[in-house]
Amino acid sequence: MAGSASAPLPASAVELPGREPGPLRKIRGRVLIALALVTLVALIAYAGRAGYVDPEDGSVSLLDAFYYSTVSVTTTGYGDIRPVSDEARLINTVLVTPVRILFLILLVGTTLEILAERSRQAYRVARWRRNLKDHTIVCGYGVKGRSAVRTLIGKGTDPGRIVAIEPRPDARARATADGLAAVAGSAADQEVLVEAGARDAAALIVAPDRDDTAVLVTLTARELNPTATIVASVREEENVHLLHQSGADSVITSSGAAGRLLGLSTETPQVTEVMEDLLTVGEGLDIAEREIGPEEAGPAAGRDATPVVLAIVRDGEVIRFDDARAAELRLGDRVLELFSHRG
Repeated sequence: MAGSASAPLPASAVELPGREPGPLRKIRGRVLIALALVTLVALIAYAGRAGYVDPEDGSVSLLDAFYYSTVSVTTTGYGDIRPVSDEARLINTVLVTPVRILFLILLVGTTLEILAERSRQAYRVARWRRNLKDHTIVCGYGVKGRSAVRTLIGKGTDPGRIVAIEPRPDARARATADGLAAVAGSAADQEVLVEAGARDAAALIVAPDRDDTAVLVTLTARELNPTATIVASVREEENVHLLHQSGADSVITSSGAAGRLLGLSTETPQVTEVMEDLLTVGEGLDIAEREIGPEEAGPAAGRDATPVVLAIVRDGEVIRFDDARAAELRLGDRVLELFSHRG
């Protein structure tokens, strides 16, 4: 599961946002243009077939015209079908020769462009790796992973500082469309985590579809990076302790949380609306964490109650607002505040 680190995956395993169309797509377009040029020359030759001669039967059919077009445009030039009249030779000089040159430009240009594209992609990936530090890795870009990324971006995180690990091509395409870098493969594979820069990451969000996968990803990620913040999602509450034992700092029970909201909705739907408001970043109610200033230290009595302080983080411990210790703020404390975007 977590042996010695292997060599990094090839550059093709990394997909960066804003890439140009792939080489195959470009080749298809160039081939269509080349076929159109061949067809054009064939039609020109067939329309002026009276000025051409075929030593075999003395006449030029449509098939002969396409044969002539193919060997002429590709510069093979067997010379068996050739223009003999002045008009046909003029057309060959004015029209067919430029088409022949354009065909060669397409052929050589496509080859050079594919090579250049590969070099550009390799350079972009190399530059991306050099700057890959203190970033966030999202293991799984499904519904949970996308929601987590939307929240991060809503809180001000640069999408370029987020890397998605995802085995499905359609999900990776969605990640790059959202401005993220994407690494192909399973986050349970140590090589894939190393490729995503897990050793230098500031945080990892573990959001696969299976709880056993979440445990394995967390174990591997924690071994690679003992100091990163790891938050994980599980479906079943009975697996929460496994994630904590594997090294997760926070564990969210997705099915349990959804079930509790459903239960609340049957009795107190207004409470559910408030909870949904809190979970929507950038509008309505929101929760923020900040460090207190020197002027705020001391007893809580008499302080402005806006925004509302929900909890205090002191020496790594979360102290809720109803705890007696929350009555006094100390330098170094961080407060979790409830505020409104409506001002």
